[in-house]
Amino acid sequence: MNDQKIGLTIEEAVDRSGIGRTKIFQAIKDGKLTARKAGRRTIILSEDLSNFLKSLPVREAA
Repeated sequence: MNDQKIGLTIEEAVDRSGIGRTKIFQAIKDGKLTARKAGRRTIILSEDLSNFLKSLPVREAA
């Protein structure tokens, strides 16, 4: 059985992605990262976070 959570809080998304809270909230506001609401809590599916990270531009070699 897989122990990995499928729904992440903002703080968990920040910890997993290495991206700060402000950038996470900006990505949600810009429609680049899908978030869901469960009552007052904002939830990001781990799959949506992964897809968002994969969509970021690739850094070119110097």
